[in-house]
Amino acid sequence: MPAPLAAHQLDQLQHDLRALQDMRTSPHAFSSAARGHADLLAALPPRYGEVLLGLLDRLEAGALFTEESCSFSHQGVVDSLQLWVDKARGVLMG
Repeated sequence: MPAPLAAHQLDQLQHDLRALQDMRTSPHAFSSAARGHADLLAALPPRYGEVLLGLLDRLEAGALFTEESCSFSHQGVVDSLQLWVDKARGVLMG
């Protein structure tokens, strides 16, 4: 059973990711909120934190582009974030 706060933070991250997908929040706002989920990151193996921070860095850097470019795909990063959330949920649920 996952720690209640970590599970809540994962649910919040999923909610925020949906808002990002629907363009109801900015990449920077999403990234800032995601970086604040310390209990979630503490409940996961260290590699999960490294991967999430790397994805958030890519998301923030990519926010400088107004359209998809050959070197950056906003949708690709969002898809990778969703995969991260799905895998994190699997780890937390044991």
